[in-house]
Amino acid sequence: MTTLEKFEMPHIATIDVDGRRYNVALRIEHDGVEFVGRLWFSDEAWAEDDGIVDQGVVPGRSAELVIGHAQSLGDRELVQRYRRALAQKRRFHALRQLTVEVLENIRHLNALATSMRAGLVELDEAATEIDVTEDRLHELIDRLRNVAGVER
Repeated sequence: MTTLEKFEMPHIATIDVDGRRYNVALRIEHDGVEFVGRLWFSDEAWAEDDGIVDQGVVPGRSAELVIGHAQSLGDRELVQRYRRALAQKRRFHALRQLTVEVLENIRHLNALATSMRAGLVELDEAATEIDVTEDRLHELIDRLRNVAGVER
């Protein structure tokens, strides 16, 4: 079992919404069990736009299948997903992003411990991975102070 893998964010499409153009990218992650993609929408006119994320997922058995599934979404579906993402947009984006990362690492830690106790992974390999994940969690918690209450 490896650390939670994150992949490049491939460009999926460009959509027009209310006279503005938005780039649609896909963030793909593999949690050791499955591949999950989330669509990110960023304003084409803003170079430093972090974008907003659609909380709905695009699942698949491989990164390629997730990309294929996302690319098969039509403009109408992408616009609907953009509108949903906009409606659910969070004010404290950095805090939310950090919170999501903390939760991902906690889930990963739990999956490792469960697999280790069930004898599905080698003890030494799991113990090392648990140490790495725990260290990462401490780093993330240390960053909370800097992002709490910061609107962006």
